[in-house]
Amino acid sequence: MEKYYKDDVVEGLVTGTTDYGIFVSLDEYYSGLIHISEISDAYVKDVNNFVNVGETIRVRVLDSDDESFHVKLSIKNLNYRINRKKVKILETGTGFELLKSNLNNWITERIQKNM
Repeated sequence: MEKYYKDDVVEGLVTGTTDYGIFVSLDEYYSGLIHISEISDAYVKDVNNFVNVGETIRVRVLDSDDESFHVKLSIKNLNYRINRKKVKILETGTGFELLKSNLNNWITERIQKNM
């Protein structure tokens, strides 16, 4: 079980949002809250403008309670978005050739089967 210390920057999974903050799961034991006041220095009208449920983000640990496994978190002044590298799908050249070469046979077989 990992322990979290003040000012650690770790990754967490956004598990929910409310009017007052963002819930984040850090591991199988620890979870925390990013209070709305710890999202931005600017006025935050809707926390959903900052994160999406299911998104993995970076968070800063403000305080940790090892007895209750609760952590106070912040994304203020932090580049919290994690840019996952996108993998480009390349065409193999054969693409739809299998479909093109067999489609008429498959249609004929299906029609004959249903007669």
